[in-house]
Amino acid sequence: MAKTIFEARRWASLFLEENNRETNVGVLLLQHHMGMSRSQLLAESRLELQEETWFQFQKDVEKHAETGVPVQHLIGAEEFFGRTFNVNNHVLIPRPETEELVLGVINRLKQKERPLKGVDIGTGSGIIAITLALEIEGLSTYATDLSTDALNVAKENARQLDADVHFSQGDFLESLLRQNEKMDLIVSNPPYIPERERESLEDVVEKYDPDMALFADDDGLAAYKKIMKQVPQVANEGALLAFEIGHDQGEAVSNIIKETYPQSEPRVEKDINGKDRMVFVWI
Repeated sequence: MAKTIFEARRWASLFLEENNRETNVGVLLLQHHMGMSRSQLLAESRLELQEETWFQFQKDVEKHAETGVPVQHLIGAEEFFGRTFNVNNHVLIPRPETEELVLGVINRLKQKERPLKGVDIGTGSGIIAITLALEIEGLSTYATDLSTDALNVAKENARQLDADVHFSQGDFLESLLRQNEKMDLIVSNPPYIPERERESLEDVVEKYDPDMALFADDDGLAAYKKIMKQVPQVANEGALLAFEIGHDQGEAVSNIIKETYPQSEPRVEKDINGKDRMVFVWI
């Protein structure tokens, strides 16, 4: 028997609630399978789904409920800064907090003269580098990652969004050191979760986001320490350094920066949820 959009939404909502999953996942999957916006789903609530569409929609809802596979992996995409990016299990799913990091960078670089060079370290799906390349006129944008699979995702996103980004493979700033490049901006959302917190993560994160993008040794601080050892060889004088951090790492990351740049004044900023999430500093 054919199902209307309203009936499909209702079934998914009840099914997901029974399985202790976010009910909004049903709406996102229905938008994907129907090729409609949320407002269109509401306006066309009496429209019937084709049998194959209903079958695939059911299948995806049940898979998410049973396994916790992120809806973004089922859809193959996520929104970031008003653009759609391809994602899969090789890259972190973009999160709203990272949009705040990007906005902080954009606002600070408004005061700088052009042209500028900037690098996104551990680019993953390329969201930071690509967004900065498209939002900041006159910025020559570079991006690095150790993962070949992640770089393939990022390169495809840059191609689809027509963003000019220079990608290279290496451990943090290693590839730029080889190229002898100098940067006016160094930004990163590195792995910063301590291994001890693995069991407290939601299954949609712990099982499906890549470990190398999540976890770091030394209480989650290893990546910052390694990056800061490389920064002096890559950063121009007066460059902007911007990190995403864990909610309890503001003081520790600031101290790591000051070990390399004692006269600097790192600024820790909170995200929309009131948690320490970003460190910005002119070096």
